[in-house]
Amino acid sequence: MDLELHGKRAIVSGASRGIGRAIADELAREGAKLVITARGRLALEDAAREIGAASGVAVGAVALDTSDPESVARGFGEAIDTLGGGVDILVNCAADPLPATGFQKLGELTEEAFWSDLDTKVLGYLHTTRAVAPHMIAEGWGRIINISGTGARQTVSIVRSIRNVSVAAMTKNLADELGPHGINVTVVHPGATRTERTNGHEQPPGVDLDAIRRSHENAIGRMVEAREVAWVVAFLASPKSVSIAGDAVTVSGGVRGFIHY
Repeated sequence: MDLELHGKRAIVSGASRGIGRAIADELAREGAKLVITARGRLALEDAAREIGAASGVAVGAVALDTSDPESVARGFGEAIDTLGGGVDILVNCAADPLPATGFQKLGELTEEAFWSDLDTKVLGYLHTTRAVAPHMIAEGWGRIINISGTGARQTVSIVRSIRNVSVAAMTKNLADELGPHGINVTVVHPGATRTERTNGHEQPPGVDLDAIRRSHENAIGRMVEAREVAWVVAFLASPKSVSIAGDAVTVSGGVRGFIHY
């Protein structure tokens, strides 16, 4: 299937590693013009070079902090200039990494950790959407995909559940507002996904990754690969996804025991 992404202008946040990196890889392979963002400049620039070398597409890299509206305004201005003055696709994937202490219980949770998580992901997604929406409205077309997580549907972490439910609610509101302008907004809930952290190469101190994997048993009997999340996102970023707006798409391998209707 031709996803008709060749030449589309895309920005992917949180793309220096993990799911965001896999999404950037896939969009570049489909021929999209691409700018990736993240907080760490060196890792981001390395990722841009590697994605460009593998795909043959020039990939821009702009370091920014999604929790800082001034950083987003500056960085997205630069990104949109790099893409030629417009943007067709935004994939929001920036998030705070799993802390070294693992998922925090009620007695361990600090306000600083709570607000850092929400500022980066929930407010961060609003900041980036505000930056691209006028350009998409002017073009009469756009795709915004918000990466959330199955914490929106199950109790894994107090903060992660709150932030992921918030992203889903924000997505539906944005879809209703922006849909009449030709802009589809969707949310993707990845389950336990194999990335640099969950493959055991970068196990944080004090975190039992095997327990995390076991808590996400699913119908396919294995963790989802990051590239498999990226395949779904690439479809949602394409014109082929025109009939999907405001809805949540779960990419978890079928977490057992839940019925959503």
